Amino acid sequence: MKLSIWIVLGLFFLGAAYNSDRQYIKSIKKHRKERRKAFKDPTRSPLREEAKYFKQLYYFPIDPSYRITATLEKTQDGQIFRIPTNDPAIQKEYISYGKLSFELAGKPQVLTVYKDPRLSRIPMYRDQLFLPFRDGSAGRETYGGGRYLDLAIMEGPEMTIDFNLAYNPNCAYSNGWSCPLPPAENTLTLAIEAGEKDYTH
Repeated sequence: MKLSIWIVLGLFFLGAAYNSDRQYIKSIKKHRKERRKAFKDPTRSPLREEAKYFKQLYYFPIDPSYRITATLEKTQDGQIFRIPTNDPAIQKEYISYGKLSFELAGKPQVLTVYKDPRLSRIPMYRDQLFLPFRDGSAGRETYGGGRYLDLAIMEGPEMTIDFNLAYNPNCAYSNGWSCPLPPAENTLTLAIEAGEKDYTH
């Protein structure tokens, strides 16, 4: 019996999607392995001298559905402003780059992405953007001070947000760090069950 062309095409696309997800999951696992390696190296680890006691980081299961395409609305003439940190005496300067609109859990969401004017002067970081956020899991399964994402400037009106790559600020691991706190506009009420969980010392 001959299979319908639509069934054949459907099986083809299902197979392609399956292979695509497998490759994606493999890439996230590789990223986490590299991050673990960095944490064990006292010259790179936010744990500093405590790196020798490091065992592991904790993550939510990898979920491709948390890799989202967002629409970017760039900020016109963004001005430098100061974001508070976990240290009341220190604030850090950023520029609003734009607002990212997307849908998650069937509801529209908006997060603001920022640019670090200091890093922008360094060629290798010129196209890097900073996305600090706090969600419904903060203080429970994830660090109470919120988590971060690093994004890259892309051409066009769209940008990918991958919450599987969400990571904790350095101050989640040891004292002596000053970490920007996510602005109120970057607080999501739903729980983002992806990326890094709170660190267990």
